[in-house]
Amino acid sequence: MLIKTLVENTSISKDFCNEHGLSLYIETKKHKILFDVGSSELFLQNAKKLDVNIADVDFLVISHGHYDHGGGLNTFLTENSKAEVFLHRLAFEKYYAIRPNNKFDYIGLNENLKENKQIVLTSDRFFITDGIQVFSNIVQRESRPKSNNGLLTEYKGQTVDDTFAHEQNLVIEEDGKTLLITGCAHNGIVNILEHFYSFKGRMPNYVIGGFHLSSRSGGNEDADTIDRIGKYLMGTKAKFYTCHCTGIEPYKRLKATMGDRIDYLSAGSEITI
Repeated sequence: MLIKTLVENTSISKDFCNEHGLSLYIETKKHKILFDVGSSELFLQNAKKLDVNIADVDFLVISHGHYDHGGGLNTFLTENSKAEVFLHRLAFEKYYAIRPNNKFDYIGLNENLKENKQIVLTSDRFFITDGIQVFSNIVQRESRPKSNNGLLTEYKGQTVDDTFAHEQNLVIEEDGKTLLITGCAHNGIVNILEHFYSFKGRMPNYVIGGFHLSSRSGGNEDADTIDRIGKYLMGTKAKFYTCHCTGIEPYKRLKATMGDRIDYLSAGSEITI
């Protein structure tokens, strides 16, 4: 599998622009897949620089209902009229964030796009095609990241803490290798991996995505928590590539524990697994 990072908070060089968001292009032997579309049309600009034709994408998976993962959806639908677009059935609900200055920001998706004919709404465990599926409905064995604080949703006319039921994860299996991709791991990377193990009976070979160990509102997970997560990840025997909401400082701490078992993906990067 070939993976190209179209959008991330950082970039490998000045040739690629960056933004707070995530978009990954994955090419298997049979399919061309896009995972998230960042905050804007930037994914399209960087895709052209990486020789990725968005019009050729077969499937788009949006990990959850936040703008930094689905803000480029309208641009995608303009460029690609054939791909099925998979979002959790709750992804178009209303989501908000409380910023450090107590500003109340809407961070959800453009709900007008929900009726587009390419949209496919998912829930729980959903099979896209042979070897490709998404799953949600994560069991909370451990606490969610503290950096979820201040992320809210509307429920029965009230603004309440987000439960992240709208978050889904992508699994791709090919040639005996299994890749798990998370968007932000708002449900906790340990919980997601444990849930994966509960239905697969094994851990994935590779994991890519954000682990939400930092917050735009400021602050990272505490050192003990990051160290504990690092030790757990080492025990899975998987190779990890992280990015986006993991945060640079938490990544450095994970790297100190995990060594070559974890690396960072910036916009413009290409890897083959």
